[in-house]
Amino acid sequence: MFKDFSISAVVAGFVAVLVGFTSSVAVIFQATQNLHATPGQTASWLWALGIGMAVPSIILSYIHRLPILIAWSTPGAAVIAGAAADGHLTLPQATGAFLACALMIAVAGFSRGFEKIMNRLPLPLASALLAGVLSKFALDAFIATPANPWLVLPMFAACLLGRNFWPRWNVPVILLLGVGIAILQNRFNAAAVPLEITRPVWVTPEFSLRTLVGVALPLFLVTMASQNLPGIAVFKANGYEPPVSRIIGWSGVANLLVAPFGGFTLNLAAITAAFCMNAEAHPEPGKRYVAAMSAGFFYGLVGVFGATIAGLFAAFPHELVLAVAGLALLGTIANGIAAATAEERYREASMISFFVVLSGISFGGIGSAFWGIVAGVLSLGVRKARGN
Repeated sequence: MFKDFSISAVVAGFVAVLVGFTSSVAVIFQATQNLHATPGQTASWLWALGIGMAVPSIILSYIHRLPILIAWSTPGAAVIAGAAADGHLTLPQATGAFLACALMIAVAGFSRGFEKIMNRLPLPLASALLAGVLSKFALDAFIATPANPWLVLPMFAACLLGRNFWPRWNVPVILLLGVGIAILQNRFNAAAVPLEITRPVWVTPEFSLRTLVGVALPLFLVTMASQNLPGIAVFKANGYEPPVSRIIGWSGVANLLVAPFGGFTLNLAAITAAFCMNAEAHPEPGKRYVAAMSAGFFYGLVGVFGATIAGLFAAFPHELVLAVAGLALLGTIANGIAAATAEERYREASMISFFVVLSGISFGGIGSAFWGIVAGVLSLGVRKARGN
């Protein structure tokens, strides 16, 4: 592992955590507020999620030498926040739903049922799904430019130069430049970051048929369709063949262990995993697992120093986060589109899938990643029915 270590991989892991945390932690806070959690219980959620993501990410990546990154389910947090909005769902009942969902994820993984479904997904559709999911970040990076052009435009210039002159150091340079400009603009308030160690808080779960059907089952379906499915697609689109069943199964086991402390749902990372799988992490695909292990380390810090890390990430200007995310993913998006359109027989279906995913539509609490695959598969079915 030490021979495979690189600064670019560590930075890729940090960027993955930075983007993942800042883009979705507000949904978690909304869920805890709707559940009337105390400040200590809210911090415990960050501890449970941070440790729950860190340990399997580090261990699985090291064992398999693959960039395996575990993340929390942002759509899952939205499901919880919505279920608790009317005030009838208590924190112990939600905790029981977390445990039930984790058990279902573990069974879906170790039974190999989910893997059998994913093995039938064509690579062009997987690539279209990846490109569609990530393109929103590139769009946001350029949309953010008018809000702070003196921050974003220099970062964009550094990106163009870096891809040609220092490709391995491109993302670190972009990030450091952005932080430096933010400091000069007096938009990085590090002095306001508190230094606190998070303590886990146990919540005794309560089980009922209503919460199992109304919370646990939707949480499971949303996580598998909107998180684990695109997570596997990211692997396929980047040329990796991961042990899908084992990863999903162990993510469910990790989820079971941290659920009583607030770990609502753990799954394969999709968007943030892309930072650990592209060439900016390391030119050699076999050494990119260090990026996922680094992300696991930083997620561990999020867990141990939940309040401190939350304050640190909040200290970054929003435009900086958007710019780093979008610019770092340009190469991955281009490769995804190229793979999605390489074969003529899949081209139309792949583009339909791409635009459905990019649209961000959601039905029944399930996000556009799932519906993009559905639309692509239906298009392939129609083409096959007409004999093409």
